[in-house]
Amino acid sequence: MDIIAVNNFGDTRDGGLAGPAGLFLIVLMCIATVALIRNMNKRIRRLPDSFDEEAERARVAEIARLDADLERSGGDVADRVEADRSAKTTPAVEDEVTAVPEPKHESASDSGRPAQ
Repeated sequence: MDIIAVNNFGDTRDGGLAGPAGLFLIVLMCIATVALIRNMNKRIRRLPDSFDEEAERARVAEIARLDADLERSGGDVADRVEADRSAKTTPAVEDEVTAVPEPKHESASDSGRPAQ
C-alpha cells in the first residue's frame, strides 16, 4: 500500500519562490490594467461631443475631386472591355449517358458462390 502513496513529484520545498513570484505578476498586471483604464478614460473625455460636419463635407469634396481626376485622366475603363465578356454562356449540351454496364469483381466473400 505504500507504493501507491509515494510522492513522485520530487522535493516540493525547492519551489518556495513560485508563490511570491506569482503574486508579484498578478499585482503587476492589476497595476497595468488600472493604468490602461485611466489612460483610456482621459482619451475618451478629450473627444468632442459630436464631430464637425465641415470635416465630413471636406471628405466628400475630396472624394468628388479624385473621381473627377480619374475620369479626366483615364476615361471610362469599362469602354475598352469587350461587351460580351461577362455575358453568361450556355454550356454545350451533351447526350445523356444511359446504362453503362459495370464489370463484376469477385470478392473474397463471394468465392463460395459462382460468379454471375
